[in-house]
Amino acid sequence: MVAIGNKGMERKEMKGERVAQLELILRSHPEGLRKSDIARRMGVHRSTIGRYIEELKQYSSIYEDNNLIKIMPSSDDEHLSLSVYESLALNMGAEMMLKNSEFRNPHLASGLRKIAMGMKSYAPKVGDNLMSMADQIEAESSKQDSLQNESLEVLIDAWVSGRMVRIIHSHTDKASGSPVEEETELAPYFIGFVENENGRNPVTVTGRIRHTTEIVTLDITRIKSIAILNETYTIPDNLKAFRKMESPADPEYVVDTIPLELLVHEKSAMKSFDTLSHGDVVCEKRPDGTRIYRFDAENSIELILRIIQCGDAVEVLGPAKFRAKFTSYLQRILDLYR
Repeated sequence: MVAIGNKGMERKEMKGERVAQLELILRSHPEGLRKSDIARRMGVHRSTIGRYIEELKQYSSIYEDNNLIKIMPSSDDEHLSLSVYESLALNMGAEMMLKNSEFRNPHLASGLRKIAMGMKSYAPKVGDNLMSMADQIEAESSKQDSLQNESLEVLIDAWVSGRMVRIIHSHTDKASGSPVEEETELAPYFIGFVENENGRNPVTVTGRIRHTTEIVTLDITRIKSIAILNETYTIPDNLKAFRKMESPADPEYVVDTIPLELLVHEKSAMKSFDTLSHGDVVCEKRPDGTRIYRFDAENSIELILRIIQCGDAVEVLGPAKFRAKFTSYLQRILDLYR
């Protein structure tokens, strides 16, 4: 994900969110994508992709080849240069991964081949070994269910574009022991390996369940279908990977917070926020009997739902950006009933 650094953020501000999102997706797929595939990954209608492509052409070299939209490598991209020590360590790491996981992916094979080609001049034996592993991975991945690789690609696209996904996955019911399917809407935070109770190391996705603060980890091999949603999300900077939250009050689990300021007409309405993650509450009583409460609150969809639950007993005073987000959410709900 080469464009997620400070430079990527600067580009995003300069180009606009959608155009920067398009650039990230194209750089993540140098082999090119059809317009329909780009539209699916961005969660927009195919007819709008042409406009984003034209806008991105102002900043990057975009071209079409056999109905595939491609982007030329940026002159700022660094060329891979590894020392012999780094090369050997990479080779050992790749071998260990193959022995201790079931991960077989054509993109992994392609990446190893590119690295191996760069080693031909200074570490030819290591390069040959990596090339051999790439051939093995590609051969084994072709025998796997393509759904696993497709699910991984969709998850990566959702992660790159900061969008939630709807997943239908299978698991074993603890009560009956029978396999069941369940639908989960998820904000993907991390994709990686987690050792399970059987000693396997499956590729998993860890993220927050939509409308909640609950963090779950799902085995990608159990995904039956997956789709990218239009709702965006952000990953908290201080969230620890693969750590399951014990409770909303768990001090080691901290989500993004905002300095919330509420005008409360009914004191009992504050009970709606008890189970949310929040900091110390400061209350200012006013002569008219109302109260202003100030506290750091988790910046989540759950906070918005709790405020809606309070009805006209609570008014959001600040911060201004959150107030605007809240009113926009209310407007979207009202539009459904027009």
